[in-house]
Amino acid sequence: MKKEEASEVFISQGDKDTSELIEQCSHHEFAVYKLLGVYGYFFGPMGRRTGILSIFDLKKYKSGFVMLYPTLENPYELPEFAPMDKLYDIFTETGRWDFIIGVHDIPTINKRIRNGDTKEIIAVAEGLHEKKYVEIADRIAGRKDVKVVFISGPSSSGKTTSSKRLAVQLAVNGLKPYPVEMDNYFLNRSDTPLLPDGSYDFESIRALDLIKFGEDMEKIISGERVRMPRYNFHTGMREEGEYLQIPDNGILIIEGIHALNPAVLSSMDRNLEYRIYVSALTQLNMDSLNRISTTDVRRLRRMVRDHRRRGYSAEETLTMFQGVIRGEKEFVYPYQEEADIMFNSTIVYEIPVLKKHALPLLKEIGEDSPVYPEARRLAEMLEYVDDMGDEFVPPNSVLREFIGGSFFD
Repeated sequence: MKKEEASEVFISQGDKDTSELIEQCSHHEFAVYKLLGVYGYFFGPMGRRTGILSIFDLKKYKSGFVMLYPTLENPYELPEFAPMDKLYDIFTETGRWDFIIGVHDIPTINKRIRNGDTKEIIAVAEGLHEKKYVEIADRIAGRKDVKVVFISGPSSSGKTTSSKRLAVQLAVNGLKPYPVEMDNYFLNRSDTPLLPDGSYDFESIRALDLIKFGEDMEKIISGERVRMPRYNFHTGMREEGEYLQIPDNGILIIEGIHALNPAVLSSMDRNLEYRIYVSALTQLNMDSLNRISTTDVRRLRRMVRDHRRRGYSAEETLTMFQGVIRGEKEFVYPYQEEADIMFNSTIVYEIPVLKKHALPLLKEIGEDSPVYPEARRLAEMLEYVDDMGDEFVPPNSVLREFIGGSFFD
């Protein structure tokens, strides 16, 4: 349909969000779908008939339902339903944040950007993040026996900035935080496990020297002085770093994708630990029928950061990200419910900020690339979003970890 016709169709059936999304987009024609008399606009490719969706199930869960569908690895069977109460709670909290900020979808934030509300959106969104860091730090400080804080989460979830902002709030509570990056305990490149195709499996927990890590952490917690390793990613070798010894009010902040895995410090008294799971759970939808994938937000973050810090192309990042996702499914997601608390690091305004950084990189990918369909889909999504400048993004924002200018760099 032509833009005007499509907009009228959705207005007539009371779907104002979709009508506004179409009106704000620069496209002149839209693919509109009809099922049992109801029209819908869906972003991305669609099946031609409902009959191809033969394997799925709906499970009632709390105030809604969960849709179960097969995985790529096992396409003919449904996975077992596993309730995730903590994940549900963090999505519920995110819904409250959206209500407070007054933004829940792309048309809404576009209108507010055009109305000059950028500073207010950023201030409230960042204030909610800070309030959460304060709450977590207060909980940790309230448990006098905690000596180790574990922070885990998938790639580009903002673990590094979250650990540093949490460290500030722990210091406010009179504690002395000491960060430990698990990546410094990577095995030397020659000892790293391999994938079936012969490439290095850096996502595997087997890529870490858990024995050395456990020995060092136990010594530090008992008050000993330990020389920490530092991993050289250019040479693929572990080197000697600085000495670390913590005082009585010292607390370790251990950050890494495997930090919640039971194999890490398995012999430690659970009372000495506090576990945090950081993820980037999308706050912004396209409209009432089209969500923005959590993984897509992390793709954009990783793409912008990789290009800025390492000179990687968007094609390289998108190609590599498939392996990252595989590792997360095996080594990160199964342990997220082990956390004492979850933190959603996504910021409602970040896609408008990321757009100007990511869109030119995506458009460099040629049609002959294997990741071209993915790049085109992401680029089309960004076309619906208005730009927002970087100038008002605070230097301690999680977003600065990706676009640059972080206070913690």
